[in-house]
Amino acid sequence: MNTFEATRLVAAREIRVKLRDRTFLISTLFFLLIAAAATILPPMLSGGPSTVAVTEAAAGPLRAAGLEVLAVPDDTAAEQAVRDGDADAAVVAGPAVLAMNDAPGDVVSALSSEPPVRLLNPDAVDPVVAFLVPFAFAFIFFITSQTFGVQIAQSIIEEKQTRIVEILVAAVPVRALLAGKMLAGTILALGQIGLVALVAVAGMAFGDSGGLLSLLGPAIGWFLPFFLLGFVLIASMWAAAGALVNRLEDIGGVSMPVQLAVMLPFFAVIFLNDNATAMRVLSYLPFSSPTAMPLRLFTGDAAGWEPLLSLVLLLVAAAGFLIAGARVYEGSLLRTNGRTSISTAWRERETLG
Repeated sequence: MNTFEATRLVAAREIRVKLRDRTFLISTLFFLLIAAAATILPPMLSGGPSTVAVTEAAAGPLRAAGLEVLAVPDDTAAEQAVRDGDADAAVVAGPAVLAMNDAPGDVVSALSSEPPVRLLNPDAVDPVVAFLVPFAFAFIFFITSQTFGVQIAQSIIEEKQTRIVEILVAAVPVRALLAGKMLAGTILALGQIGLVALVAVAGMAFGDSGGLLSLLGPAIGWFLPFFLLGFVLIASMWAAAGALVNRLEDIGGVSMPVQLAVMLPFFAVIFLNDNATAMRVLSYLPFSSPTAMPLRLFTGDAAGWEPLLSLVLLLVAAAGFLIAGARVYEGSLLRTNGRTSISTAWRERETLG
């Protein structure tokens, strides 16, 4: 069995095990429900236009504003329609607007004369969207890299703890074992994100958010390769951390650098997304570029060549961490006499497979 076949075999096994894991399936369903609720429910709960009882002579401005008009013969009938619940509001002589409990803002706006508005920056992003988009990018990368990275580390530790790893390395090369776990984690992570993105896009299309979709399109397109390389970088660190210990209870002692490498960029992008200088720096740092650069593309702050340069830097960093993580993995995988230091694993790498 060559290395490629062994890698494919290990990856297929890891994927089958994970697809049978109830926790994984429930978490995926949970993310899908959140994506659907966040994009579909707001337009559904906002309700349709108000029904307004009014005489036919005064119905023109209300129809022009898209409101549903209930034609009545006089003001008395209009008021009675509101009291009976046949209309949300009524417009009577004065003019005056009648309603039962709350002032109908859409009716008032339709009858008001608003001054013309000229935007000096018409391409500016809505403040709410400007906050939610960076949070969404950072949250997706943070949760996914943490969840699947921890699962890779736990799988390695369980194999060491049960000593099954000694049987595995006798059948497949060590590097194929690591490559298969990394490949399976990457496929599962991308698959989960793809499903969530599909549901979110469908929800935004249902809510008539075509303008937002056109803005998010380039950022989402770039987010995929950035996420892929960023995940490989983080997963390499988790794999090395898992190989250094022999018990699941000890993972916390070696995973702190990995946790910080994920958490610090997450909070930096969230809190500094309106700082152009900080975001420019973050978009070139390997641990933060998977979220910072797509965000700059969304806001239009990045030149066309910048994501290419950032992606190359991330590729180099991911390759370096993958090589280093593989070396630590090989040097500590068969050590079952307690926690192994990084220097020992690096210096005394086993020549296995």
